[in-house]
Amino acid sequence: MATEIRELICINCPMGCPLTVTLEDGEVVSVTGNTCPRGDAYGRKEVTNPRRIVTTTVPVVGSKTEHMVSVKTKTDIPKDKIFDVVFALKEVKAQAPLEIGDVVLANVAGTGVDVIATKRA
Repeated sequence: MATEIRELICINCPMGCPLTVTLEDGEVVSVTGNTCPRGDAYGRKEVTNPRRIVTTTVPVVGSKTEHMVSVKTKTDIPKDKIFDVVFALKEVKAQAPLEIGDVVLANVAGTGVDVIATKRA
């Protein structure tokens, strides 16, 4: 049985709890150091399937006031897909008018996650 210890800092809230995640044969057996259940969930997820939300801006076409609009992935994506998502967004030009939550790019990089506007334009 191979035991592995990973030290992390939880990023779910400003507390930044120092987590210790213990794995045995690749399976999480314990998470310690968290002060809330979100830290436990974060530690387990981070060592087995790390995910992130991507935020950036894209150009806007057809707006008299905005030249760029902020966007983000609607939910988190696999961490190893970040560069694929950013690359896909390099070609995107959003069409005005845009409301917060409007889909700017559906199923980005084959993740099943949409990129949405976070600002009106």
